[in-house]
Amino acid sequence: MSEPASGTAARWALDYVRATSLEQKLTAPPDLLDFEPSQTPLRVDAPGRPAELRVVARAKKTRGLSGEEGRARAMHTFFHHELQAAELMAWALLAFPETPTAFRQGLVRIAGDEIRHMRIYREQVERLGFAIGAFDVRDWFWERVPSAQSPAAFLAVMGLGLESANLEHAATYAAKFREVGDAAGARAQELVGLEEIAHVRFGVSWFERFAGRLDFETWRRALPPPLTPLLMRGAQLARQARARAGQPEHFLNELEAWRPDTPGC
Repeated sequence: MSEPASGTAARWALDYVRATSLEQKLTAPPDLLDFEPSQTPLRVDAPGRPAELRVVARAKKTRGLSGEEGRARAMHTFFHHELQAAELMAWALLAFPETPTAFRQGLVRIAGDEIRHMRIYREQVERLGFAIGAFDVRDWFWERVPSAQSPAAFLAVMGLGLESANLEHAATYAAKFREVGDAAGARAQELVGLEEIAHVRFGVSWFERFAGRLDFETWRRALPPPLTPLLMRGAQLARQARARAGQPEHFLNELEAWRPDTPGC
């Protein structure tokens, strides 16, 4: 299979996913890219990983935010979430070359936002006296998202799933950071959460276009197994933020009420 030509969005996407330098991962997409689609979908199985990042099967969870190490670990986790999100936007551009140019342009634009969020979180980790690589990471997003077989499935798990849940998580952690007196960390979370609204709105509008409609059952069926709505929401829905992103009230009501049919789903 021939690789994408230089200067194309596909070339940038492939190089970004494969990159093994931390600075490459922190570099925004070029302003001018050719979005001429390739003829063949390209599915990358796994990303390149900088030597600084130690990927493990199960990363240690953050326990307590009162100390600087606990808050740095949390910010480090958020940094890695943003990295995976940026990579998976590039992954989708390669996997679905037949999609409209405006959709692929949106993927690159969002990837740029995620990279900027990575830099915000790196600054926070360093402010707390640590560096990227100080804590283990898990490629959980990569363990699930590439099983999406269609653009609608990708949007179901990313824009309407993980990024929507981040609206809740960002607000929750902002409040927790503020409770322990870390106003700078709280503001970083609030900024990222605010900017994620546009990403969710992108997911909503394009999911409706690809799937034909946005209702709870259509979305739930589009999620790549074994994912369920349980992992795609916080403990308490950020209803106002989700509504601003275009999620209708009936969708939110069903999401809030949904419970798995069987234990462990």
